Amino acid sequence: MQELQYKPIKAVITFLLITFTLSSIFYFLIIHTGKLGSGFGLYVTGLMWCPGLSAIITSLLLKRDLSLLGWQLGEKSFQIQSYSIPILYALIAYLIIWIVGWGKFYNTELVTQIAASFGFDKLSNSLTILLYFIIMGIFGMPGSIANALGEEIGWRGFLVPELYKKIGYTKTSLLTGAIWSVWHYPILIFADYNKGTPTWYGLTCFSVMVISISFIFTWYRIKSNSLWTCVLLHASHNLFIQSIFSPLTKDTGSTKYFIDEFGAVLPIVCLFFSIFFWLKRKELPK
Repeated sequence: MQELQYKPIKAVITFLLITFTLSSIFYFLIIHTGKLGSGFGLYVTGLMWCPGLSAIITSLLLKRDLSLLGWQLGEKSFQIQSYSIPILYALIAYLIIWIVGWGKFYNTELVTQIAASFGFDKLSNSLTILLYFIIMGIFGMPGSIANALGEEIGWRGFLVPELYKKIGYTKTSLLTGAIWSVWHYPILIFADYNKGTPTWYGLTCFSVMVISISFIFTWYRIKSNSLWTCVLLHASHNLFIQSIFSPLTKDTGSTKYFIDEFGAVLPIVCLFFSIFFWLKRKELPK
């Protein structure tokens, strides 16, 4: 194969073409069954690794140094912040939901299942929830990191640095967020990723949330010069929202329109977080 001449725009286009080509395989497999859990969840894992594999393939094709993907750990403070920020914006969002009454804390049936599964039958529900939060927050992270790494090698390891040096922070955050959200659309529209709200509503909420947190991810990728800050952001977001906060929220009738990634509250909270990081954009290297 004739080697491609390395140019940032050509690199981005090549990466996106390979990403969506590889992803189409797993789109088909997931949409064919209509469920994210099909193939024991391995179809989703495969899909999440398509951006990462595409970044590596593109780098090899263009003779781009793989070290530019940002394998260095960076400062510990950035890693701690990356783990904590999704917990913070999720907690704010769900406190609003619980206090206003759009959803109720907590789902008694789930807590009973957790107590039975972990052997916490003799503990109070409050203590059961606390222990579950701690155990999942520690031992649930490795699996979440394994999946998030596949996406982040591509989106933040490759795509963000290539765009940033050409169009800067704001446009990079917007464009990466838009691409990242659209990449999810096939399984959101044609499978059961969004199990509750109407498609148009779920797409809107999800897109606002993803583009908003893209400002956070881009800021940490450029500031820390580390891929791992974004891996932790992504893994923490998925774990705490999908496995803890959303399941613990009891449906009060219209709850699905307010919770999770397809309800209205989390995207609005994330939008405020994006504004905060946008105001800090001058701290980033030019």
